[in-house]
Amino acid sequence: MGHQKSSADHQPDASGSSDAEKDDGKRVLKRKEYEKELRKLQTELCSLQDWVKATGERIVVIFEGRDAAGKGGTIRALTERVSPRTFRLVALPAPSDREKSQMYVQRYLAHFPAAGEIVIYDRSWYNRAGVEHVMGFCTEKQHKDFLEICPKFERHIVDSGIRLIKYWLEVGNKEQKRRFEARIDDRLRQWKLSNIDLPSRERWYDYSRARDMMLEATDTDFAPWYLVSSNDKKRARLNVLSHFLSVIPYEAPKRDKIKLPTRDNKNAYDDESTIKNRRWIERKY
Repeated sequence: MGHQKSSADHQPDASGSSDAEKDDGKRVLKRKEYEKELRKLQTELCSLQDWVKATGERIVVIFEGRDAAGKGGTIRALTERVSPRTFRLVALPAPSDREKSQMYVQRYLAHFPAAGEIVIYDRSWYNRAGVEHVMGFCTEKQHKDFLEICPKFERHIVDSGIRLIKYWLEVGNKEQKRRFEARIDDRLRQWKLSNIDLPSRERWYDYSRARDMMLEATDTDFAPWYLVSSNDKKRARLNVLSHFLSVIPYEAPKRDKIKLPTRDNKNAYDDESTIKNRRWIERKY
């Protein structure tokens, strides 16, 4: 599978430069420029949303990648200006004992889209190809069986009329290290560190081999993997949103002009006085 180098650049480190800058020479994307481009793309996502609801399309989007690759921020950029009823986010916790006894994909299938929905998986059934395999949470046979069965499973998904889009976010070694260190030092980001995240630094090459095996087995013409250079989070987000819009043949439906109705005063009363002495919170700000 050919890896096309994207235009992603990178978050600066303490020296004012970044891994991605050094790798591909891209300048740091200014926040104003980023927000301008993001707004354009998010406006188009609203048009896509209207089309999905009007046509009854069903779409599944998978986000996988290395730890600290920026999946959460990319998903947030994708979903923050659209309806959560149309763009449904699925981020499942570790399986319960009951779920462990089920067919492996069963708990993921339960969240599949109905007509007019886009379901976004922040991690997916590909846990078996990555963290479960590397950390020993599944057997070698289970891992091998998954890689063999997964393309057949995804063929069934696509043949049923669901659009399946898979993104792998790839962050460089030095940039991942920088992001982990930032999380350790920042109380507002320490929650992002799990007992799985830190071992991923030590097992970098184990995860690389697991990634390679996964791509070799499951990168198919009907359900391809799209790789995203994510050393620069801002550029990665813009690139993903732009690509996502490009792979769906949507057309913005015509919308009726919206007119705000005037307030009906037929049953008017002083509705402010009735709540004047209720429990208002203190205005600290």
